[in-house]
Amino acid sequence: MFKLKRLVRIVMAAVTAVLAQGAAAQAAELKVEHVTDNVYAIVGPYEQRNATNFANNATFGFVVTDEGVLLVDPGGSYKGAAQVDAAIKTITDKPVKIVINSGGQDHRWLGNGYFKERGARIIASEDAVADHKERLNDYFFMLTNLMGKDALAGTDAVYAEETFANELDLDFGGHRFEIRHVGSAHTLGDAFIWMPDTKVMFTGDIVYVGRMLGIGPAGNTASWIETFDAMAAYDPKHIVPGHGPATDLRRATQETYDYLVYLRTMIGRIIENGGLIAEGVNIDQSMFQHLAVFDQISKRNAQAVFMQMEFE
Repeated sequence: MFKLKRLVRIVMAAVTAVLAQGAAAQAAELKVEHVTDNVYAIVGPYEQRNATNFANNATFGFVVTDEGVLLVDPGGSYKGAAQVDAAIKTITDKPVKIVINSGGQDHRWLGNGYFKERGARIIASEDAVADHKERLNDYFFMLTNLMGKDALAGTDAVYAEETFANELDLDFGGHRFEIRHVGSAHTLGDAFIWMPDTKVMFTGDIVYVGRMLGIGPAGNTASWIETFDAMAAYDPKHIVPGHGPATDLRRATQETYDYLVYLRTMIGRIIENGGLIAEGVNIDQSMFQHLAVFDQISKRNAQAVFMQMEFE
């Protein structure tokens, strides 16, 4: 009997070790950064979505409280959400109780199902949920092509059950979270989440650092600039962006706001002088070439802004 019990303990220890290794492997592509007291960023790669990153090519954020974890954005697929959860578990064993979808992109909401199964509340702006529904087929077509069906397995459209029009104040775990949707940015329903007591701002795709932003499906760079201004007015000490490492307002301004203003200024001059789109596409963007994916996306951005502005 003693030998049997000892054998069971050995087997259970081996299983636990394998599961731990699996969780570590899942989290390996995600880097957890400590931002300030009990606030963390989970930084994914800059590369395109693929079968190993599970559409987690973005940055997520979480706050550990006495009541559990609040997570900003759940990952881009069911398996992507499991990867995010594994990253959180390197910091705490507390469960994710609330998930906020900060915007319309796949990595902002397609992992909802994983956390909903585990009892989490899901919150998003009304415009974000409308965007999720409108582009659902496009998401799955894109992700199937980029990742394959196996990597996408388990992913379902699970929409936020708690929505708000423009603002929602949430008290959780001794903290206040002020969620604001003031206009479109990268997508139609983008929102930022402000923590007054820590001076932390979670921006979702309103802010990109380290990599060049993409002119997104919202197609309104003027609104993106206004939304950035509204976020910046809070004067955050720490920013957890939508892409790239945790940062400050200065760098966020340089690599997101200044780029958007530069594009609109240069393209605006060309349009005023009667120039054609080919001239707009070839504007000098070399001052931003240090950003990842510059070669792949800079000319596309200029073209998109030209097409927007010629009809403004």
